[in-house]
Amino acid sequence: MIEVKNIYKSFRDKNILKDISITFEQGKTNLIIGQSGSGKTVLLKSIVGLHEVDKGQIIYDNKIFSSMKHVERKKIRKKIGMVFQGGALFDSSTVIENVMFPLKMFTEMTKQEMEKRAKFCLERVDLRDIEDLYPSETSGGMQKRIAIARAIVLEPKYLFFDEPNSGLDPKTAIIIDKLIKELTVDFNTVTVINTHDMNSVAEIGDNIAFIYKGRKWWSGNNEEIFTANNKELNDFVFATKLMREVRNFKLKN
Repeated sequence: MIEVKNIYKSFRDKNILKDISITFEQGKTNLIIGQSGSGKTVLLKSIVGLHEVDKGQIIYDNKIFSSMKHVERKKIRKKIGMVFQGGALFDSSTVIENVMFPLKMFTEMTKQEMEKRAKFCLERVDLRDIEDLYPSETSGGMQKRIAIARAIVLEPKYLFFDEPNSGLDPKTAIIIDKLIKELTVDFNTVTVINTHDMNSVAEIGDNIAFIYKGRKWWSGNNEEIFTANNKELNDFVFATKLMREVRNFKLKN
């Protein structure tokens, strides 16, 4: 479990996060949603320590991460898997070299052991026989799965995704959502997903936190979100005709 307690974050004189408290559960897909500029990306980066909070606590399994020194934080970071919005793959490295990178950084495995682990993770995300390709020789959906394989190669306890479906077609996005859900359940991870994809919200939103102007404005699950009495949330979620039709269908049934 990860707990965010009353955190604040400012840049210069601009307040970005204001008294946010959220609990992210283990074995669940925990989604952070909100419009551009709401503060959700700053929140995600603060949780993993890429930004230092001005006030409040970030707690990993009862350990106060936000108060730890660098050496102590490294122990937690070894248990974190992160998938960035663009994938952040190394263009000059092959697929298997990309997946092996965390193993080279944080383990003393032999090359043979690293290759075996990397191939296992690639197979887990349904990628085979592409080890020697370069990222540019693969599709956008494959690159996302390569990034996920790299994120799980150290068997993380905590998984973070920043807009995992960005740039993907709807069919591929569904595949990625299903994969994230499967990995969360199979590995019993604390999975935190920063997204604006309403299909993800509807399909895998076990826990959802809506951020509005730097504050947690609403929280619930993918069933409760369709009946929530919250104007700002409804304006965001049901901005499209499709989502309004989905809501009406659910309300009728």
